[in-house]
Amino acid sequence: MEPAQSHRVLDIARAAAGANLTSNIVTTKSEPQRVLRNARAVRILLADDHEVVRRGLRELLERQTHWKICGEATTGPEAVDMAAALHPDIVILDVNMPGIGGVEATKLIRASLPDSEVLIFTMHEGEEMMRELIGAGARGYLLKSDPASHIVAAVEALANHKPFFTGTVSETLRSAFLKSMSEGSSKVPPSLLSVREREIIQLIAEGKSNKEVAESLKISVKTVETHRATIMRKLGINSVVQLVHYAVRNQIVSP
Repeated sequence: MEPAQSHRVLDIARAAAGANLTSNIVTTKSEPQRVLRNARAVRILLADDHEVVRRGLRELLERQTHWKICGEATTGPEAVDMAAALHPDIVILDVNMPGIGGVEATKLIRASLPDSEVLIFTMHEGEEMMRELIGAGARGYLLKSDPASHIVAAVEALANHKPFFTGTVSETLRSAFLKSMSEGSSKVPPSLLSVREREIIQLIAEGKSNKEVAESLKISVKTVETHRATIMRKLGINSVVQLVHYAVRNQIVSP
């Protein structure tokens, strides 16, 4: 582990022990803990091959009312297997672990557990990596250089099935989106899409998961996945970023 990363993890552990954080989301010595919007129990699986990272996260997150670490994985395959066995609400996943990488692990977890959210916690901030992980189903992305308070905010957001990206990640994704806008888009006109396909494009472009799309349209998740694959094939695109680009250019959603 890099020295800077080790220092950040130790900061997380110290924050869990009672040091002040920059956000009032977490308990400080001088004020009571804020009641989080998500009142039910949130079960979290930690997946990182560094014990100091897992310990720091555990100590920080279990200070929050109703949050519990239900397991700890040290390899990619172990993370997938433990997720299948434990059914956590959120999996906090490192990108580089022994066995299989974060992208493949995210795909497998989301395929078997569509109700479980994946929060990436890594030191990698490359655009391609972010796009691959989000395309695989991750709805949160944190850098290990981010403040400890962001971890609590991210878990709270994902516990309510809302995406969470920090400023650095958001700016990287925004740049990728603008780049894709300048490179042109699919020539398939919206008139060749069915009403249902347009509805699904709109909901996906608004950031909804397959499960949320299914609930909105009162159809099964499997049906959403089938429509989504058909749409991607019909439009000749292979990423959510390109799908959002298509939706904006064709006025299916507003930018």
